[in-house]
Amino acid sequence: MGYNMYASFGLPSFLVIIVALYLLFTDSGEAFDVGRFLEETSPFVWGSLGIGLCIGLSVLGAGWGIFLTGASILGGGVRTPRISTKNLISIIFCEVVAIYGVIMGIVYSSKLQTVPEAQLYTRDNYFTGYALFFGGLTVGFCNLLCGLCVGIAGSTAALADAADPTLFVKVLVVEVFGSVLGLFGLIRILTGIACSVRHTYMIEGLSCVQSVRSMPSMLIRQGMAGQCIVIDHLCPYT
Repeated sequence: MGYNMYASFGLPSFLVIIVALYLLFTDSGEAFDVGRFLEETSPFVWGSLGIGLCIGLSVLGAGWGIFLTGASILGGGVRTPRISTKNLISIIFCEVVAIYGVIMGIVYSSKLQTVPEAQLYTRDNYFTGYALFFGGLTVGFCNLLCGLCVGIAGSTAALADAADPTLFVKVLVVEVFGSVLGLFGLIRILTGIACSVRHTYMIEGLSCVQSVRSMPSMLIRQGMAGQCIVIDHLCPYT
């Protein structure tokens, strides 16, 4: 156990130190620049990573919870078959965790739109990309821990029901409160997301008249002179 822990944490740290020292002593230390990496990475990469982590971690939490609960239901159902049907509600609770992640992934995907390359690397677009990344990471970890919590509680509920039928409802209350934890993360991100606020501009030569108030992070849809164009301002957090 100790050797595995040392190998898991010590080896990556050792490799990072070796690479850093190599870059330092070969006069390539500027390549080891976190700020440069953040500035040169496309905002679409951060947004896509956030969406992927949101769905991936949520599905991981749901699968982990179903693994824990399902094993206990099947094991206890061999001796007490009556618990098999009643305890399927624990599987449903675990599956809902994955649905939370899919919902947020769909919501976040609607925030990604095509932007001309000349207007991609802006402060507002960086803000949107980072917001989508950390928002998806938050939802994913909330659902991961929620799925683990529901799985352990559901496993305990199945075993307790097999031993004493009167304990099922009592343990189920604990499981319900555990499943609400993922809902808290979902609600927090939903309340922080602002819908795309549409801005209308009238193109008159080189001048534009803004019709509504300014919001951060905009994506411009091209328009001809003399026509109205729509500008979507994406502000995941307000």
